[in-house]
Amino acid sequence: QVQLVESGGGSVQAGGSLRLSCVASRISFGLNPMGWYRQTPGRQRGLVARITRDGYTMYTDSVKGRFTISRDNAKNTVYLQMNSLKPEDTGVYYCNSVPSTLNWGQGTEVTVSS
Repeated sequence: QVQLVESGGGSVQAGGSLRLSCVASRISFGLNPMGWYRQTPGRQRGLVARITRDGYTMYTDSVKGRFTISRDNAKNTVYLQMNSLKPEDTGVYYCNSVPSTLNWGQGTEVTVSS
């Protein structure tokens, strides 16, 4: 069974940075577009960044210019570098394929205080 393990979350003040990582086991990332999703209380889980197998990236408007998604296919790892964090970035972050066809991991929690 495919496992996705996210890490790197934490509590930071507004303006700070975090780098999230997602490692997959029992699957090769290489052929799949991958993405980072964010879930906040009372809202559906939404895609914030995606990257194709060739490295083409797309971002939701609210994170453009602040977040950078990258991937290392050899390590089956996807990263999300988050800079200039805002309180509205608070939530639980998950990685998955795009569309999300893999089993969800436990996520990693990000809390940004003002």
